[in-house]
Amino acid sequence: MAFSYHNYTGDNTTTQFSIPFTYQDTAEISVTVDGVAETGLTFPSSSTVELTSAPATGTLVQVRRTTSLTARAIDFASGSVLTEEDLDNSNIQVFHAAQEAIDTSNDSITLTPANRWDAGGSVINNVGTPTSNTDAATKAYADGISAAAAAAAVSAANAAVTAATGDIIPDATKLAIHPIGSQYTLSDGTTTDYSAKHYQDAAATSATNAATSKTNAGTSETNAQEWAIKTTGIVDATGYSAKAWSIGGTNVTNTAGAGPAKDWATETTGKVDGTEYSAKEYSIGTGDNSGMNTGSAKQWSIGGGTGFDRDTAVTGNGGTAEYSAKYWANQAKNETQTQRDVYYGSFTGDAAAETYQTDAAPTGNGGTVNVGDLYFDSTNNVMRVRSFAGWNDVAADTTNFATNGFAIAMAIAL
Repeated sequence: MAFSYHNYTGDNTTTQFSIPFTYQDTAEISVTVDGVAETGLTFPSSSTVELTSAPATGTLVQVRRTTSLTARAIDFASGSVLTEEDLDNSNIQVFHAAQEAIDTSNDSITLTPANRWDAGGSVINNVGTPTSNTDAATKAYADGISAAAAAAAVSAANAAVTAATGDIIPDATKLAIHPIGSQYTLSDGTTTDYSAKHYQDAAATSATNAATSKTNAGTSETNAQEWAIKTTGIVDATGYSAKAWSIGGTNVTNTAGAGPAKDWATETTGKVDGTEYSAKEYSIGTGDNSGMNTGSAKQWSIGGGTGFDRDTAVTGNGGTAEYSAKYWANQAKNETQTQRDVYYGSFTGDAAAETYQTDAAPTGNGGTVNVGDLYFDSTNNVMRVRSFAGWNDVAADTTNFATNGFAIAMAIAL
């Protein structure tokens, strides 16, 4: 493990990289991408360096510390106070320099006990052209020697053949085994074509390709048909066909975690996959055929039971009946009417209040005037109460309010 650098692999997204080692100044931190130095570095935190753009996927991103050795971190003076911080800073510079030297040594070519230089499987760059028999040779140099030797061998062979047979054997060789994909020209200088070996190879390749295409076509046809309509089980050991998922099939119909699309949409005789009901059942079902006891959307909207009756409970969970929205809307309407029968509202006087109470809808409340009824007299800004003797101000009805006032107040509150 290196002490003064860490390598990362670019992913075309990450711009921030951790600094897993200590340093004394951000100027000591450098980043290279595939060996090219990055500029414009920023430091979001003391342990993070950020690049201006994300390195490409697969690139080598190296974060490295290089301790400055042009000057000592601390220059001690005679008679000065020797502080822990100065000692630490001085030793840290030496410690970091030693770590970097160790990293440089470990990353260098080493001499093995067998007296061989070991590059650790890495490529050696910038090797010069050899001049001595004991110099290392570059690939380009070796390739050149091999190419020259091969050319010389071919030339010598051709010269020998020409000397022995003239153009007969070379022409025959070209016709028979000239390299595949390469044209020849016969000794007459005009005949140019491919060899028999070339056409034989081309024919064999075409035959193989044709046979492979035929097999693949047959397999694709079978697979396509099974993926489309097979309903007797799994297809290709990976899944079920479109038809099975659409209208049902072995291990899809009535199977936990499965169920065809048709059943999920319209099934009303039971659970689709053994655990849940269809969209239709939850939407307009009654639950009587399938055992669903939570109620459908239609039941919760207008009423329970098979007839979706307003006054029939949708469920009876925990022994408490639960009713539809329509039921509770009707209850609210009735409660409002009950309140209006006791408190009429604001009117200009007794006659106006009584007319409203006794007139039929839509102009009136369609009720009767009873003892204990109330209204607000907007002309005199007082609350009026109906007693056995007629209408009285609530505050002035000392005779009846003591006996009836509590009941009236309770009626208004309830």
